[in-house]
Formats: sequence, C-alpha cells, structure tokens
Amino acid sequence: METERSKVLVDCGLFQGYKVLRSRNWNPLPVDPQSIDAVVLTHAHLDHSGYLPLLVKNGFAGKVICTKGTRALCRLLHPDSGYLLEADARYANRRGLSKHNPALPLYTRADALHSLKSFAPQPFGERIRVTADCSVKFRYAGHILGAATVEMEVDGERIVFSGDLGRYGDPLMFDPEPVPQADYLLVESTYGDRLHPDLSPQQELESIITRTIARGGSVIIPSFAVGRAQALLYHINALRQRGVLPDVPVYLDSPMACSATDLFCQHADDHRLSAAQCRDAWDDVIYTRDVEHSKRLDTEPGSKIIISASGMVTGGRILHRLKRYAPDHRSTIVMAGYQAGGTRGAALLRGAEAIKIHGQYVPVRAEVVSLDMLSAHADQHELLRWLSGFTQPPKECFVVHGEAQSADQFRLKIAEQFGWTARVPEHRERVEL
Repeated sequence: METERSKVLVDCGLFQGYKVLRSRNWNPLPVDPQSIDAVVLTHAHLDHSGYLPLLVKNGFAGKVICTKGTRALCRLLHPDSGYLLEADARYANRRGLSKHNPALPLYTRADALHSLKSFAPQPFGERIRVTADCSVKFRYAGHILGAATVEMEVDGERIVFSGDLGRYGDPLMFDPEPVPQADYLLVESTYGDRLHPDLSPQQELESIITRTIARGGSVIIPSFAVGRAQALLYHINALRQRGVLPDVPVYLDSPMACSATDLFCQHADDHRLSAAQCRDAWDDVIYTRDVEHSKRLDTEPGSKIIISASGMVTGGRILHRLKRYAPDHRSTIVMAGYQAGGTRGAALLRGAEAIKIHGQYVPVRAEVVSLDMLSAHADQHELLRWLSGFTQPPKECFVVHGEAQSADQFRLKIAEQFGWTARVPEHRERVEL
C-alpha cells in the first residue's frame, strides 16, 4: 500500500508448493525493502510471515505491526524456518544436489532471530497508528492463535484485508469477526470453490483410530504445528474422555507443536478454551521434544498415535515417521488439512503409490484418509457468510490467496450472490485506488 507519504506492506510470506512458485522466494522484491515504512501481519503462518527475516536482512528497518499471539508464534516459526533452510542447504551441498556451489539458505536462524526485534505487538479492536497517513484495526479472524483481519484507513479510504479466515463454530477459535464497511476489500479464497464435509471430526477420528488399532497398525497424522496439532489433541482428548478409544499412547512429535501448545494456554484471550480445558486437553499427551526420543518411536513396539510436523509433508520429523509407517499396510496416514499442489501431502491424497523422501522412493501401502473438516480455513459458504457482514458493497473486491480455480470460482460466486464487482488480480499487478 503506497501513498505519496508512506509505504506499508501487508503480510510478507514465503511461496510454498510447486518448485516454480518456491523459486520466486529468491527473486528481488518489486519494492526496495529500505523504502518500506512498516509491515502489518495478519497472522504467523509462513506463507504470510516467513519472508520477514530476509526483508530485514535486505534493509527493512521499520516496525512489524501484529497481534500478541502472532508475535509469540513467529518467535517459534521464524527461527525454525531459518534452521531448516540452513539444514536443506547443508544437505544439498553434501549430496551435490544444487546447481550453486555452495548452496546457500534463503536466510539463517540468526537472521530470523534478529528480525524478531522489529515486532511491535498490538491489541485487537483498537485503532493503531502505523504511519502519518495510515492506521489499522485488528479483528478476530479465527484460523489460528493471533490471526486477525486488518482494517486499514489511509487517505480517507478504508481497505480491508481478510488474511486467512477460520471456521464458524470451531471448538477452539473464535468465529471470524464481522467487518461492517470497506471501500476496497482483499479476501482470501483458499477454499473458495468447495465445501468442507458436513461430518463430525470426532466421529471420523474415532472410526479411523479404532479400525487401525484393531489391525495392529499406528495412526500417523502430518500436522501443522500451529493450530492443527492443538485441534487434533483437543478432539482426541474428548474421545478419550468418553472412553471410546483404544488405550494407546498419543505422541506429539514436534518440538514446535509442543511449544505452540504451551503458548495456546498462555494466550487465553485469543480462543474459547478455559485454563482448565487447555490443561485437560494436553494432559495425557507424550511430548517428544528431543531427537533421541523421536527416533525411538520407529522401534517401540505396539500401536500408537503420532502427530508430527510438517502438515504438508514438506519437511520435519514427519518424513522419518512416514519412511517407517507408510509401507505398513496396517497403519493409517491421516491428512488433516489443506495440501498445496506440488507437496508430498497432495501426492498422498492423490493416491501416490510411492513418495520421495531423502532421495529415495518410499512405498505407500498404509491407508490414506482425509479429514478436510478439520481445516482451519473457512470454506466457500463460510467465506460468503463473512462477506455478508458488510453493510454496503465495497467499490471493488479483490479475490486473492487461492489457487487459480478456487479464486476464479469464488469471484463468480461473489458476483452471483452479492452483485459486487470482484476480480482476481494478476501477480505483481499494481492497482490505483
């Protein structure tokens, strides 16, 4: 967002999924980082915040305006992202997998830790001055801890950014808060062309876990460490409380997910759960924080439930778990959310007979199931429900943050249901408001 007096960047994420998209992370920004006055974050997921360490490294010297929950999660996500980028570069150099000699990380853990000094957390619901001619207000978006919609006022115009919207009736997160008015609107469209199954996640989990344990297998759940892991633990605990699950251990095999779960209880104002509910939901879970304990999961006898990152199977400990359990026909792999094209998670959902892990193809003989109803993203009906909270049409609605089909289908749905002017902008398109 650029005026004659200021430049404000809303979200600063990494491209994920197909290699042709990921390669964009290495391209220079169309705006000089030193010229940006401030960054406003909607939430902490890396596709919205993960480029920040590089932005700061390349000269950005302003403040990062966000909610307290977002800053807390970025303190976990960003250093871990830098560590993994460094690890990937070391692996590429050892195996000679890069055309660059040596292969370098996009940024390092040290870069990420340095960039965290720029964060300036703000409360929900208050008008916050960002620059001389720009102010913002955060409202609850649901989705994950700290996630917000952004209402920006600049030069007499009101621009609203949806960020990522969560689900209505979610047992953990608040409903997306309505926004009454916008001159211009940018709305996400991740699930703009589809609906989540009208099924109970607890009933589905009960069925999956029961049949898997009955045949002597284990349940392996690739999960986003932030948001999804906590929701899964909540539902599994509820089933345990009802006494309907076999007595098997539940492991949270992700140091970041363990820390994010702790943070969830520390930010009670950002979600529905009481302190007692938080404590109960995570009480009987075994945290595998250290590497040696994690490795033992592959050799310990008996059935088990393992929740491990990353959610799209792009890296992390889940790769080691799948090398062990994907070839086991008795076990089940549960895909518990959105899988971007080009990821191993998407390949598993398509029925891949093998997936490539650490340079080798691992056969997939385990049962693979999808729990789309556990997604933290609003589906088409829920996106439309949030849009219905506007009391008058925006001058223009930009449909963003969705793959081509979902964005275009949602654009058509907005025009059909509300009669608004809606369009999908082009990559790097500039628009004068």
